[in-house]
Amino acid sequence: MNLSFFIARRYLVKQKGTFSSFIIKLAVVATALSVAVMIVAMAIVTGFKYSVTEKLYSFMGHVHVLPFDETKSNAMSYEEPIYYDAVLAGKMKKLPHVAAVSPFVVRPVIVQAHGQMEGLQLKGVDRDYHFLSGISVSGSPISYGDSGYAKQIILSQTTANRLNIETGDTVQLDFIENGIPRIRRVKVCGLYHSGMEEVDKYFGVCDIRLLQRINNWTADSINGYQVDLDNVAYSDSVSNYIHYNLIAPPMESYTTAENYAFIFDWLELQGMNGTILLAIMAIVSIINMGAVLVILMVDRATMIGLLKALGMPFEGTRNIFLAIAGLIGATGILLGNVLGLSLCWLQLQYKFMKLPEESYSMRYVPVKIIWWQVGLIDVVTLALCVLCMWLPALYIRRIQPAKVLQFK
Repeated sequence: MNLSFFIARRYLVKQKGTFSSFIIKLAVVATALSVAVMIVAMAIVTGFKYSVTEKLYSFMGHVHVLPFDETKSNAMSYEEPIYYDAVLAGKMKKLPHVAAVSPFVVRPVIVQAHGQMEGLQLKGVDRDYHFLSGISVSGSPISYGDSGYAKQIILSQTTANRLNIETGDTVQLDFIENGIPRIRRVKVCGLYHSGMEEVDKYFGVCDIRLLQRINNWTADSINGYQVDLDNVAYSDSVSNYIHYNLIAPPMESYTTAENYAFIFDWLELQGMNGTILLAIMAIVSIINMGAVLVILMVDRATMIGLLKALGMPFEGTRNIFLAIAGLIGATGILLGNVLGLSLCWLQLQYKFMKLPEESYSMRYVPVKIIWWQVGLIDVVTLALCVLCMWLPALYIRRIQPAKVLQFK
């Protein structure tokens, strides 16, 4: 066994009831708290980004195939239609990681009920369209018949609250065309809730044939295609493949991240805040460990002098305290993992940390644990704790055996 590591381990075991024992316990607790805070902070930042993007993807999909829009200011709504191409849709469905391809039509509408009015973007979809897991839906889906169009609509819970309506109520849709309203009365068959104002406040869902009829379009007239994937990581690659291999101008493919760049830029800013917090906690942990090591070396000056007198070289005595730092750091990291992961588990199970949904687009603090992030926090913390001890360990050179042993 390595002599320095053996002495370090024996030293830590034999310190019960001494001043050094208190300092060691304080270092372990401080390291554990730092690691726990870093784990929880990373889990919250990751969970927040995942929850917001999942809600957006659940309604908007991952990739849109649309006519080219230079400004991208309203990339999902066009007055002029394109025509549904079953061959193109079939080719997109066969691409790896593509879960569904849905044509859609979008048109602005005024929804009226009980004397209240709300302006929305009404999204017309076909029978194959479905909400993904990030959105909760109550009531029943739109009942598509073989002829005509379904006189049903799905609104957000936010819009329903503003209009004071519930599932089963009838609302009036006012489509304005050349200053003249075209009115349709439909039944609210379901209510969805995403928690995102950009979706809940501005969108409703109806039968695509209703909007085609209102627009005086043919049955194959659409605004574009929504492509849903089984993994968001492939959005860019699928979009690029569609752009270069399946479509031609004036058609273009956009990822949801491109169409809603302001949301993703905001999420990146949140990620930067998390990185800054991790850096601060790592620095605190390093400073704490450095201070502890200096105190232990001063307290154990006699032991260092004795080891030097017995012939142990500087590297050996230095490695003793580096091993002490490593053992303290490893113990603190282990306890920090237990504490941090326990808090994350409790939040996942009981959701005791709440949030104002109108500000954060969610009702409780989201948590998502990615194990490689936890492992990275552990490894980097331990490495920094040991590597940053080299400078305090230089104090050992200043200890002279003749001075520290003269009164023994």
